[in-house]
Amino acid sequence: MLHEILLSLSGQPSPLFDVQSDAVSEDAFPLLSPPEKALLSSLARLSRLHAKLRAYTSLISSSHHSVICRAVSTAISTRHLAGFQKKILEVEKSILVEDSGYVGGYGIVPLSTIVGEFSPWTRRLEWLWEIARFILSDQKDIRHSNCTGAALIDHLRAESQTGYADLGEIALNLISAAETAWMRQLSTWLLYGNLPVLGKNDFFIQEVDTAEGDRSLGVAHFALRTDLQPKFVSPDTASSILFVGKTLNLIKAKRSASTSGPPTGLSTSPVTLHGEHIEHFAKMKSPISTSRLSNAVDSIRLSLSQSTLSKLLPLPKILEVLAVLHDFLLLRRGEFASALVTHADARLLERHRRPDLPGSKGRSIEGLQILSIKDGDVATALSQALAELYSLQNEEDPVDDELDLARDLLRLAINDKRNGRSGVLTSAAEHERVADISDISFDDLLFPTPTFLSIQVLPPLDLFLSPSDIFIYSKIHSYVLGIRRAQLHLGDLWKHTSLRKSHPSPLGPPRSNTPFGQNKLKMGRQRDNIRIREMRPVWATCSASLFVLSEVGSFFQGEVINGSWQHFREWIGGGCQPSSSNSRPGTSSSSKSKPSSNSLLTEEAMDSASWRQHDPETLTVAHRRYLHTMVQSLFLTDVSFTKSLRVLLASVDHFIALVVRLESIQRNMDLETDEGVVDSLVDYAGEEREVWQALRVARGRVDTGIKDLVARLRDIDDSRSGEGRTMFDISNKPGEHRSVQNGTGAEPTMGHYEPRKAAGVDRLLMKLDFGNANGSIGSTAVGRGGYGQ
Repeated sequence: MLHEILLSLSGQPSPLFDVQSDAVSEDAFPLLSPPEKALLSSLARLSRLHAKLRAYTSLISSSHHSVICRAVSTAISTRHLAGFQKKILEVEKSILVEDSGYVGGYGIVPLSTIVGEFSPWTRRLEWLWEIARFILSDQKDIRHSNCTGAALIDHLRAESQTGYADLGEIALNLISAAETAWMRQLSTWLLYGNLPVLGKNDFFIQEVDTAEGDRSLGVAHFALRTDLQPKFVSPDTASSILFVGKTLNLIKAKRSASTSGPPTGLSTSPVTLHGEHIEHFAKMKSPISTSRLSNAVDSIRLSLSQSTLSKLLPLPKILEVLAVLHDFLLLRRGEFASALVTHADARLLERHRRPDLPGSKGRSIEGLQILSIKDGDVATALSQALAELYSLQNEEDPVDDELDLARDLLRLAINDKRNGRSGVLTSAAEHERVADISDISFDDLLFPTPTFLSIQVLPPLDLFLSPSDIFIYSKIHSYVLGIRRAQLHLGDLWKHTSLRKSHPSPLGPPRSNTPFGQNKLKMGRQRDNIRIREMRPVWATCSASLFVLSEVGSFFQGEVINGSWQHFREWIGGGCQPSSSNSRPGTSSSSKSKPSSNSLLTEEAMDSASWRQHDPETLTVAHRRYLHTMVQSLFLTDVSFTKSLRVLLASVDHFIALVVRLESIQRNMDLETDEGVVDSLVDYAGEEREVWQALRVARGRVDTGIKDLVARLRDIDDSRSGEGRTMFDISNKPGEHRSVQNGTGAEPTMGHYEPRKAAGVDRLLMKLDFGNANGSIGSTAVGRGGYGQ
């Protein structure tokens, strides 16, 4: 029976134990007493666990998709199950040589002694069985198992915190096997820029499928997969790993392209693989420390930045793109916003007046909502706006390099979300960065069809600008452009002189001396006086909405956008750039008279210590912090405020359309009354009554929108002051909080960018209250007790 027990413990099938359970078979050895059968039950459990572990580990090691899971399974089989097999052989050898520790008098081997020898292995094999089940996850097809290498590493690290010394030692051994396999994958990416050949789909950096037009010169696009990232890898370290690998991959792709095709204009010098980089990985022992891994990655990143990235992605190139983003997407150039709105309106009116459009005659501007906008319309509007900026230049003006670069990079396209043409965010980290931004859309204000303005990011600039950055810039652009567009349209209403004032010319003698002529002049004056009195509330509402939108737009453009940009530029230049903040949108003349606002850094500044501290990856992190702070200061994360602003802008558009329609109707009525030009198909008097009724409703909506907007601003101010300005504090997002480190430890925090805190919303509220007290907002828009009451 002892021989049968040892064979069954080795994983061989035996009639001694029931195959389907951990109990002793009833038919085997009927002379056994119940206590002996109870002792054999523990051995039956061991026999069953050993056999199942052998089968499971063999299956995992041969067919699992994760190399890390395979490494752990192999370690279980070759080390720990082999140790159990070795224990069986030791016990068998001791029995055969009649060791006194096992064999008693008359050659009797007590069954309790055998059970006692293997009792510690019951706990170990049960724990190993739980690990095997965690890897397989009870999947019928192991190729579709849900277990990933990162999940297994995190599970083993959690399981290593146990009170049993033997289980802790086994866990540490399995962690070492798993992290060794993971480090081999990481070294392939971090030292050579290649995704691992084995376990490619289990690595936390994945190649992203892009559209055919977005793939340039064979350069691949990569993104982080946070679900495949072990917990001991911090978000900042993961961002640096992605940055370094993308850089090496880009250099390799450009070098191969330069040898097989025309020159690309990028530095393709080979990257030197320093031995100290490999030593950092060799010195890391399991379990891997987060700080040690971060120091090793930062050391490689800084070394690569000082040698290769300074040529591949120089500071002037980064600043050129940032200047284009600030000038055109953030609307520092006020003439660009005006030109874009003007030409977009011109394209809409041109399509509205086309004779082939059904029902185009007699339609109001509201009918523009049904027009179908094509890609050519939005592209033409952008090209005409840029052409107008070129026409504003004089021969004496210097060459505007930023305008030339903007013409090459800017793209205005239709935001077709169904076809994924709006700039797809390629990873969970990208989605997480924009998750806090309000879903209220402002991209359908410039055209009835949603559009978005973006820039074309080509390598190597994709190392600095991610798809989420461009998405945020496009969001801010449509947001501030909607406010600027409403200001321009409201200001244009004062150009409609016939609505604002009337100077009728007398008929002249001899008709003015007749009773008919005098009566006609009197009726004309009465008609004009009635219209002027009726228009006074309309102009009051127009003035109030223009004042509120102007103050809000000036606060956003001057205090938030321009102030944050000046602070960010000073940090990049290490304080060598003087601050020249301006609260008003710039123009072409102002941009030329103040070249320091967007000019590139001097060579002395680039060669200074500040540039050496701000390597491209540090600049990328700082830029994301700058952008994230700007989004919060613009209240784009506040759904209630963005909803109130969107409703106000829509109400203002409807209000303006009705005023313009009213002018057209009154002009036709005057022609019919004074000149006898009669259109029998149109009842202008009835249309005027309908427009006046709709205009009174629209005025009420605009007034309500102003009150709601200011009330929400008061709520924001109260929440900030009452909660210690925690409502819009910077959250701990991946890659946004970093202390620059080198291989020996953390450097001083002078390379750490702290975004500028914009002035409180109380200043904006003070201006609105002052305008209310001065009558600039208008009596029709004021509720009892003022705004927000």
